[in-house]
Amino acid sequence: MPLHLLKLSVGTESVDELQKWIRAKMKERKKKGQKAERIHTTRMVPKRIDELLDGGSIYWVIRGQIMCRERLIDIRPFVDKDGIGRCHLVLDPKCVPVEPRPFRAFQGWRYLAEKDAPRDLDRSAPGLAAMPEPMRRELRELGLI
Repeated sequence: MPLHLLKLSVGTESVDELQKWIRAKMKERKKKGQKAERIHTTRMVPKRIDELLDGGSIYWVIRGQIMCRERLIDIRPFVDKDGIGRCHLVLDPKCVPVEPRPFRAFQGWRYLAEKDAPRDLDRSAPGLAAMPEPMRRELRELGLI
């Protein structure tokens, strides 16, 4: 059974904004002649790598809610130029909207069990992912979805 990571997307206002940022970073890597892959660098290396790579994703908390996920492709521990251990999380650059769920702020990342992970939005309510995110937020705040 896969294990997931949960992380804050600091400064991000929406899934669309995160996706645009990812596309910009991918273009930047291509311009620099680097491999076209989505990498997120963390300070700590997860201990449960095998479980995370068994179908796991990183779930992003945006504006106090779990809003989307990116599939984990690889986890590459490394030591930076200052001799500090770090980790590259290699991700599928496609953000998949999930059923929004409130989540308070925290530092770093947290493990998220499969049973606790929100379902993909298209699986829970077909077509809802096509609705603009601000409209979904407003309808959710009104208790209509």
